[in-house]
Amino acid sequence: MLNTLESNLIKLRAPEPSDLELLYTWENNMEIWKVSNTHTPYSKYVLKKYIESSHLDIWESKQLRLIIEAKTQSSLMLVPVGTVDLFDFDPFHLRAGVGILIANKEHRQKGYATEALKLLMHYSFETLQLHQLYCNVSHDNFISLQLFKNAGFAEVGIKKDWTKTANGWMDEIMLQAINPLHDISHS
Repeated sequence: MLNTLESNLIKLRAPEPSDLELLYTWENNMEIWKVSNTHTPYSKYVLKKYIESSHLDIWESKQLRLIIEAKTQSSLMLVPVGTVDLFDFDPFHLRAGVGILIANKEHRQKGYATEALKLLMHYSFETLQLHQLYCNVSHDNFISLQLFKNAGFAEVGIKKDWTKTANGWMDEIMLQAINPLHDISHS
């Protein structure tokens, strides 16, 4: 690992003003709304304000969004391929939700999400000293379920009929990962 937020495959970095158009495109892609619980478009103004406030640390803003950049073959150029987020940060209980997006289909199944999640978990547990991370994944999102389970998240529950879809109600799977340094046997 080159540093906490970088590997040989990707780099995680804070959003920059130059990311505005990219974030605008990603946030307003209605195909992604189903997994992000989004129901209305984001304006450039709102996204610009978000980027401007991204210098606040997680203790102030209660969230952290990082851009996932893939390294090219030559490693001379980094290409933004998605985002990874900590949200719903609870400083008392030392936990946060995790969300991840690899925006374009041509960048999926290349290991970027796996590597981003691994780096984010390491950063969350080692640097931020969080006790746990959690995520909620629709029961039919097999790729995301496998991603989180392979990263060490355990299925801890099912929210029945949690999400309304055009085809009816869908269950949502709850998963969590406990910081291995904090994991105390409950047996």
